Amino acid sequence: MTETRYRVYDLGRPLEAGTPVAPGHPTFRMALMRRHGDVTRPDGSSSANELISTSGHTGTHIDALAHFSKDGKVFGGHDAYQASRGARFQVHGAEAIAPIVTHGVLLDLAAAEGAEALEPGRPITAADIEAAASHHGVEIGEGDAVLFRTGWPVGRYQDEPAYVGWPTGVPGPDESAARWLAERRIKVAGSDTIAFEWLAAGAGHGRLPVHVILLVENGVHIIEVLDLEELARERIYEFLFVCSPLKLVGATGSPVRPLALVEA
Repeated sequence: MTETRYRVYDLGRPLEAGTPVAPGHPTFRMALMRRHGDVTRPDGSSSANELISTSGHTGTHIDALAHFSKDGKVFGGHDAYQASRGARFQVHGAEAIAPIVTHGVLLDLAAAEGAEALEPGRPITAADIEAAASHHGVEIGEGDAVLFRTGWPVGRYQDEPAYVGWPTGVPGPDESAARWLAERRIKVAGSDTIAFEWLAAGAGHGRLPVHVILLVENGVHIIEVLDLEELARERIYEFLFVCSPLKLVGATGSPVRPLALVEA
């Protein structure tokens, strides 16, 4: 059997205090509960541990299908209220997301237009997807992971208000882009922004139709807050995409550390 060697690209952002988070979601917190020396064993060894508090949507994360509903229904027509009784979702929780190992495609929308980053509040349309795919020489098919690089985090990621971008708007896919992706039956879509969504200046998260189209209508998972800069610098547009969510039973999302594997 021939061994295949891969170069691994880490697409996840670090989780720490100050990690940007969309309004309405808890921030990340960690505290050491036991330090070395608090308790010492007879052989001189000691251990340390911590308490972590976060939401399933803080930092690089994947949306479970329970995350969004439309007209009182989650994906598959389940009643959203009934499904959430008992302090956790009974259907489509994060534990139901199978590990993802599939063909991945990077669409560097900014580079395809000769820019470092897309401008604030810029909608990415179906035509933009087709143009970027043609520019990079890639095709998008059933079961793919499709990742959008907008360049938005450059110079903004460490500044939460700038990265979240409510006053300015944030570039992202519009409804035509979401339907284009859904028609091709992709497995997962993601971006380097706080939401996989076009956010107009001042609009905030008051309306998120792309989430409805992908999560509720088509069962396509969404990954947000990706770090795509290294892939973009090296102009790597196709790879083996690997992502395994935590089995958080009944949760609406899970932190993830996605990987892009490229044959060495």
